[in-house]
Amino acid sequence: MNTTAIIQARMGSTRLPGKILKQVNGKTLLEYQTERVKQSNEIDQIIIATTVKESDEPIVDFCDAHGIACYRGSEEDVLSRYYEAAQQFEADIIVRLTSDCPIIDPAVMDRVVRYYKDHQPQYDYVSNTIERTYPRGMDTEVFSYEVLKTAYEQAVFPRDREHVTAYLYTNPEQFRIGRVKQNQDYSNYRWTVDTVEDFELIKLILNELYQPDRLFSLTDVIALLEKYPQWNQINEHIEQKKL
Repeated sequence: MNTTAIIQARMGSTRLPGKILKQVNGKTLLEYQTERVKQSNEIDQIIIATTVKESDEPIVDFCDAHGIACYRGSEEDVLSRYYEAAQQFEADIIVRLTSDCPIIDPAVMDRVVRYYKDHQPQYDYVSNTIERTYPRGMDTEVFSYEVLKTAYEQAVFPRDREHVTAYLYTNPEQFRIGRVKQNQDYSNYRWTVDTVEDFELIKLILNELYQPDRLFSLTDVIALLEKYPQWNQINEHIEQKKL
């Protein structure tokens, strides 16, 4: 079974254009993220799914430079972009990630993927976002190619085409939903990058914790922010975009 992480990425962020190629100490946020995803024990291949727009050419260049598979598809219909990428690269299990999570913990990803695999065929869709206990920025969703195909063929609302998995978790009567939670609730933390404030926080974290030969964890970040609680104030006022 080919377990494939598909990371959706584009340069045209409305709140922070070009955010994924912003640099911290000479390395882009997308490189930090893909470096961490490669440390997963459950993921067999990584695909970056970007758009056919000329403005997204730098993402293709990034993939070429780092030996990462790339697929280009629709900008608005992200569901079709995912389906076509999964089809082209023969993915059996899809791990959906977004490119605004540069410090995602591979251990968290692996826990969600293993939960999905260990509970087959009990669940069609498993994630750690339906009932959030993990920080925003650790988001991991897992489903099969067949489930993705069903969503691709049946979803008609623009919301469901844009947000890929919305059709799955808003139709619990059709899809069996699995939830991965942890005992400690860290959902108040925001480690995704969508604004300048988000970037400033991530930059502080990377400057403090990143080492080329050591993978820092979610626990390390929590400990750091408990040491410097004022850092959380940098982006605590930022509201996530609504579905």
